[in-house]
Amino acid sequence: ALAAAVAAATSCALPSAAAGPNGLTLTTAPSGLRWADAKVGSGRSVVVGDVASIDYSMASTAGRFPQIYSTKDTGAPYRWTVGDGTTIAGIERAVVGSLADNIPPMLPGGVRRVIVPASLGYQALATPNAKCVEGGRDGAVGPIPPKDGSGAYQRWYQFYCNPRIPYQPDLVLDVKLYGRRTIDQKE
Repeated sequence: ALAAAVAAATSCALPSAAAGPNGLTLTTAPSGLRWADAKVGSGRSVVVGDVASIDYSMASTAGRFPQIYSTKDTGAPYRWTVGDGTTIAGIERAVVGSLADNIPPMLPGGVRRVIVPASLGYQALATPNAKCVEGGRDGAVGPIPPKDGSGAYQRWYQFYCNPRIPYQPDLVLDVKLYGRRTIDQKE
């Protein structure tokens, strides 16, 4: 459903951009992060200290089976406190926006395609003794798919937390932002 929404919204035309998957036009930021809005939301953006809540579909630019995981499969959005260091920089920049990268913040209800380079993704995890714990617990930086028997964690681990692989492929995410939350609020 989320991927279908991104695929259906192909009228996004952004300046100084390159054509991307599903007809979206991706803008490349100075950091290497590529992004395009499939749907612009409305309301107030999340800021540092807010709890962000997103659904995402995660894929990789490498491998025979690039699809890794989707929160839509579980019905449990990914949540974190913006700025607390528990989420990869690429997702935070995509959701909160970045002045340095000229990326506007997402608004609730919006859907954004993001291609995250290794430097803004899981690069620190491709080392011996890295914390590759599902759910981003115990100091691990998320989002990390759960070990639920679906194979999502194994696919993610193979690409992003494997010290035997000398490089990490770009991470492709379709992100849908929900409204501002507090720790006690539920969907």
